[in-house]
Amino acid sequence: MDFRLSAEQDELRALARRIFDERVTNDSQKAAAASEHGLDMALWKTLAEAGIVGIGLPEEVGGGGFGALEVAVVLEELGRATAPVPLFATMVAGAALSHANALDALGGVANGERIVTVALVEAVGSPTAPAAIVRDGKLNGVKVCVPAGTAASAFVVTAADGVYLVDRDAVGVEVEREDTTSGIPEAMVTFVDATARRLSDVDGLRWLVDIATAAQCLIMSGVCQRALALTAQYAKERVQFERPIATFQAVSQRAADSYINTEGVRLTAWQAAWRISEGKPATEQIASAKFWASEGGLQVLHAAQHLHGGVGVDRDYPLHRCFLWGKQIELTLGSAMPSLVRLGKLLADTPVA
Repeated sequence: MDFRLSAEQDELRALARRIFDERVTNDSQKAAAASEHGLDMALWKTLAEAGIVGIGLPEEVGGGGFGALEVAVVLEELGRATAPVPLFATMVAGAALSHANALDALGGVANGERIVTVALVEAVGSPTAPAAIVRDGKLNGVKVCVPAGTAASAFVVTAADGVYLVDRDAVGVEVEREDTTSGIPEAMVTFVDATARRLSDVDGLRWLVDIATAAQCLIMSGVCQRALALTAQYAKERVQFERPIATFQAVSQRAADSYINTEGVRLTAWQAAWRISEGKPATEQIASAKFWASEGGLQVLHAAQHLHGGVGVDRDYPLHRCFLWGKQIELTLGSAMPSLVRLGKLLADTPVA
């Protein structure tokens, strides 16, 4: 079997990487952090003009009409760059709206004029068992850690009986900024009798959480690849006892373990993305990928910090952002142990042929 990307997918990766490499700098990161929403809106406009923001959206709404693998390529490059743009939020919300055929809600998204986001994270409990409820078309509940929540014009929200769309300007919607581990602000959003449009049932809820989890794993793959590359370069250049530290056995072994873990994160994330793209059941593969992203990914990032010494925490050196992003991804939508428990239950419930 040929697992290589197509020529078009390779070109997409090259385009995304070139834009991120040229536009994401230490200065641009600091400027974004100091802005109202913590986002690099100039970079966001560039990505939209290049067709990357809407790569997975239907052509009818100005998108590229491509599938899950193309979205996966972009998300992995996002993680590699640790770019402060709402690609995760918009791509997952866009997938939910497209899946529900709510294309009228996607106007202005592909060209970067509007940001839609997903509200999936519970203050307490599993994202697959939301506490929010809807009665007579009115949503009541609270969501935390809503990505790009302060900049979004609409929210795709999970509730006890399914998935709903709520406008930011609807009566009863209150948005409060939350400063999170990654350094990019998110939001706590409170809904009090807010008018909600139903998008899907409980099956659609589980599908959406799976899609969002897979997206987090792909971002973590890019984060780990960047951290590993930085570590390899540093170990070759850093001289101690008149030798590059890469020649020390303990350093090379730790770096080798990081390579293995990075490949584990990458391969499980891409297995999940491929099954999604083929319309195959992917829940087990997504749970496996999330375990690797949380457990193996953090081992990569801890090793990178260790091998860099004090340089790793330098705020003007990119590794610290990799670590912060990775720590947030580890805990978003289920950390290592809940993911492993979920995977074990899925396997235990699968009938033996």
